[in-house]
Amino acid sequence: MSFTESNTVEQMILDAATSLGSGAGSSVLREDPPAGWSGSLGEEFKPSRWIYVAATALPRQPGEVMVEPWVREALISLNPEIAEQPDRADEVIYALRAILLSVQGGGLVRANENFMAWLRGEKTMPFGPNGEHVAVRLVDFTQPAKNRLTVTNQWTYQTGSVVKRFDVVFLVNGLPVVIGEAKTPTRSAVTWFDGAYQVNEIYEKEIPAMFVPNVFSFATEGRCLRYGSIRMPIDLWGPWRDEEHQEEGNLGHVRTTVESLMRPGVVLDILQNFTLFATDKKHRRIKVICRYQQYETTNKMIARVVAGYPKKGLIWHFQGSGKSLLMVFAAQKLRMHPRLGNPTVMIVVDRIDLDTQISATFNAADVPNMVGVGDRQELQRLINQDVRKVLITTIHKFGEATGEWNARKNIIVMVDEAHRTQEGDLGRKMREALPNAFLFGLTGTPINRADRNTFWAFGADEDSAGYLSRYSFQDSIRDKATLPLHFEAPTVKLKIDKAAIDEAFKQITDDMSEQDRDDLAKRAAKMAVLVKNPERVRAVVEHIVQHYQTKVEPNGFKAQVVCFDRECCVLYKQVMDEIIGPDASAIVMSSGQKDPPAWSVHMRDKDAEEKLLDRFRDPADPLKFVIVTSKLLTGFDAPILQAMYLDKPMKDHNLLQAICRVNRTYGQTKTHGLIVDYIGIFDDVAQALDFDEKAVQQVVSNIDELRKALPVQVQKCLAFFPGVDRTVGGYEGLLAAQQCLPNNITRDKFAAEYSVLGKIWEALSPDPCLSPYEKDYRWLTQVYESVKPVSGNGKLLWHRLGAKTIELINRNVTVEPVRDDLEALVLDADILDSILKDANPGKKAREVEIKLIARLRKHAGNPKFKELGERLEKIRERHEQGLLNSLEFLKAILEVAKEVVQAETQVDPEEEKDHALAALTELFNEVKSKNTHVIVERIVADIDAIVRQVRFDGWQTTTQGEREVQQALRRALLKYKLHTDQDLFDKAYGYIRQYY
Repeated sequence: MSFTESNTVEQMILDAATSLGSGAGSSVLREDPPAGWSGSLGEEFKPSRWIYVAATALPRQPGEVMVEPWVREALISLNPEIAEQPDRADEVIYALRAILLSVQGGGLVRANENFMAWLRGEKTMPFGPNGEHVAVRLVDFTQPAKNRLTVTNQWTYQTGSVVKRFDVVFLVNGLPVVIGEAKTPTRSAVTWFDGAYQVNEIYEKEIPAMFVPNVFSFATEGRCLRYGSIRMPIDLWGPWRDEEHQEEGNLGHVRTTVESLMRPGVVLDILQNFTLFATDKKHRRIKVICRYQQYETTNKMIARVVAGYPKKGLIWHFQGSGKSLLMVFAAQKLRMHPRLGNPTVMIVVDRIDLDTQISATFNAADVPNMVGVGDRQELQRLINQDVRKVLITTIHKFGEATGEWNARKNIIVMVDEAHRTQEGDLGRKMREALPNAFLFGLTGTPINRADRNTFWAFGADEDSAGYLSRYSFQDSIRDKATLPLHFEAPTVKLKIDKAAIDEAFKQITDDMSEQDRDDLAKRAAKMAVLVKNPERVRAVVEHIVQHYQTKVEPNGFKAQVVCFDRECCVLYKQVMDEIIGPDASAIVMSSGQKDPPAWSVHMRDKDAEEKLLDRFRDPADPLKFVIVTSKLLTGFDAPILQAMYLDKPMKDHNLLQAICRVNRTYGQTKTHGLIVDYIGIFDDVAQALDFDEKAVQQVVSNIDELRKALPVQVQKCLAFFPGVDRTVGGYEGLLAAQQCLPNNITRDKFAAEYSVLGKIWEALSPDPCLSPYEKDYRWLTQVYESVKPVSGNGKLLWHRLGAKTIELINRNVTVEPVRDDLEALVLDADILDSILKDANPGKKAREVEIKLIARLRKHAGNPKFKELGERLEKIRERHEQGLLNSLEFLKAILEVAKEVVQAETQVDPEEEKDHALAALTELFNEVKSKNTHVIVERIVADIDAIVRQVRFDGWQTTTQGEREVQQALRRALLKYKLHTDQDLFDKAYGYIRQYY
């Protein structure tokens, strides 16, 4: 029997969901909840299970999203007011249908947000006595087993001529809340990513109504499972683990994941308590759901509060892994929990002001009943008045607290950055003011050996390892919640001597006495003179610019420069302006009363600073560097930031928090964060990162390690081609290489090894160490591209080439043209007859296949040619499985070749050009006025002419190409005085990316 997608992965999901752990190896699903989850759902945990119903047996039509008879049944059983008059259920269903229809006009996220409000019971209808509004319940959250819980497969949905089939659908009371996509487990190039891509880029866009009730979706190929919410970028889809099961890699692991994630109580918990709708930096609504560590930790905290003991807990979740969102989820669930009697939740941050990443996250998420407390008097008044809200305040507002403020037991305090000032007098006064409060300390950095009082202040004796929850940097990198950090020390002699560094370390300790502060300027003088030497400043800045332009900018990323002090910021900015102009960098620093007047140009109020940082986050903006000394080293979140140029002595928490600014994920092209050390901090990593766990010392990997790995990885890739003469070019050379990769299994193994090599190359480029391997790497790259699946499957292993690899190929490769006689092969009957009589049809078939693949690639993106590419893939797979002999294989691909040639005759280059022009004409007609409409045609023609002069194939994937096209567009708009209209520019550029 063959192993197919449906009889392996899909069937396993159905069995796991319906078994509730009754089968062997399913111990995770048991009738008692996992440790720490007891009571978190508002009532005692009650076993519930999904019941399988075949899609054909569901009482619905293919064009319906909801199973309406079951929705009506739930409305009547859960709402006494509707049970009295069952016709009222139709009014609710009508309102739900209206939301499904609204997705076409208002967008999927808005429609999903409205539908979630109904699912959570937040909507009311006038069904009470005298027409009073009462809440309408669609779901029973306290007792999951009381809902109709259904799982089905091969669910068909049709709208107009579009028909899609979903592998697995989970329904609660007839509403499809979870969609699962299964992929084949027997081909390594096909991964969960393919399923996620299908959901995210095809289904959600072509049939959005189906996702209006969606809580989350998941995808798996039987090795890994990843889940995400609507419109969430695929690189943010995450794994699901629990304390007992952390591994993945085979069907058994995925089954365990399904049994944990798809427990009905968990799905409903995520729906009710772990789903947010927020406004992003571009003022768009986005949906956010929890990662597993946020879910698990929140429920551990709530279980502790519900039980009333222990009264505290220490939580270490590594920098960048979502600690701010964890606090939002915890605050929401604590406030809504029916057993906690309307509690007060207090978020305590460690800054003088409230302008923190945490407060920004709470504001963006529209958390109800949230108050930012401005001063100590307001804080004391709110607590004395027994206000039941979410209060965000700073630890410093407890500085003048005396005695007890409120002894209530359902006050829950979450303290951010618990390793710092909270352990001192401020923390003691907070505890005196709130003697019976629960205190949870959260930190993004591990606790230092010397910070024993942190464990005393927040660690509970019941937590054997000292932590209520621990999510280390290894965990976050494994889950791709954050990226690994690479460290690089410039070879130029720019470092300060060791004695000066030691002196500087003394002056930045947290526990200086008054006398120390008085002596600070004197003790730092030697270090400052060395750092600010004009020759050194110029040498450092020149190295920064050269390094950035060759290693960071080509991939579209940005950088942060960390200087010794504010004067250094100004000095560095002056030199940088000379080299690359004033628009490329900006200083972000605080002002002082004694500042020189010349510094005033660098000072901004809070709004202006936020606008500047939004520009920095924008990949199209010319601002490439932010220059800082203390600002933006904690809490600053800019995923586009990849490189930190560090020229300031730092250590311990301050150092780890700072360097983690560059560890945020940003699409698939960002593989790591990069630290360039000019001052010698990382000469002794163990000393600089002196934390309790030795593993933390590995948070930074040295570039030297990558240099050592390069020749090894090149040989691993070349080992796939024994005996192949790499000096032979053209068709014969490529055919010889491809014959060493005869089937999907071998090609996938080669792709995996080449992917590793590609990442090493991109990280090192343009290091001189690459030169000896450039010819081999170029050859391997061409072979890789030539065997890559035409259909685009396997987007994890068969990745897109990096910017530096493309540049290398474009700069150095002159490929001998392959003779392309495809038309003759499929149109000339005599030639066709001679081919089919060939003594070696296998070799001729490979020849045709190579030509065919080259032709298909020319039309990437065209649905017709994509379909032909998928057919070619299936024919090749059947041949490799022995289902087609060489002659049959040749005949089959000749049929595809014939259709390719026919399809090409219907693709008119002029028609494609007209399509692009029509798109731009439409754009300008949208914005035309009495001053512009008469020259629309001339504007469009100018843009088309200029853009076509500067563009080249693949320009959208290179920074240089995007820059040149953007400049050309600006010039064209400037001619007509339209260059200041940013919205117009953005729209025009979007069209150009699509049609040119």
